[in-house]
Amino acid sequence: MLLAAGTLWTREIVRFYRQPSRIVGALGSPLLFWVLIGSGLGRSFKAEGSLQGGYLEYFYPGTLALIVLFTAIFSTISIIEDRQDGFLQGVLVAPVPRVAIVLGKTMGSATLALMQAALFLLLAPLTYGGLGAATLAALLGVLAVIAFGLSGLGFLIAWRLNSTQGFHAIMNLFLVPMWMLSGALFPASGATGWIQSLMWINPLTYGVSALRSTIYGHVSPGEPSVGVSLAVLSVFSAAVLAAGAWQVHQDRSAR
Repeated sequence: MLLAAGTLWTREIVRFYRQPSRIVGALGSPLLFWVLIGSGLGRSFKAEGSLQGGYLEYFYPGTLALIVLFTAIFSTISIIEDRQDGFLQGVLVAPVPRVAIVLGKTMGSATLALMQAALFLLLAPLTYGGLGAATLAALLGVLAVIAFGLSGLGFLIAWRLNSTQGFHAIMNLFLVPMWMLSGALFPASGATGWIQSLMWINPLTYGVSALRSTIYGHVSPGEPSVGVSLAVLSVFSAAVLAAGAWQVHQDRSAR
């Protein structure tokens, strides 16, 4: 199982770096969002006492989550491409556990997402004046959990789709609102009641909260602790991985 998963993981990494446009797109768009939205709303945003850098500082953890979301989700489009090219059919008839397919694809997408987010962490000194080694290590750990969960979600969505057009439709209809309702753009405390409810059942909300709390070194008022956030993210990651393995096992083409 580990050999099969490792082979699929390596293939995802090699494929990504043979397509430089994906690197630019995955990192460039969130960077523009951070600069343009952060600068545009900077004077309209009432910063909390701990936010000395205004909206750019508040929006930074949300931009990290956006980079992970873009990279992790779009990397799973390769599932659709592999099905169209016939590669996936060859993988399905191989004598390997179905969970190895899910694990290899998910780990590949998660690794790419983590690497892209790590590059964006190089801009942290522009906002926070530098982060300690322990904080950076903790941030990478939180990002890894978020990346794995979102990659598993992307696998779950892509497996049932036959076209990239359908994938992009799901992205616009479901995944972008998922990010918008994660606390990346605005805190839950200032939202209306039904929006707050959607935010608290959104697993990405706990990812953004964990990132923000790790950067600040304390939990902001009204947000869950880092431990609770990581627990929710871990359960979510395990759930989508199990659902992906079940989906592959149930697929008729895998029988």
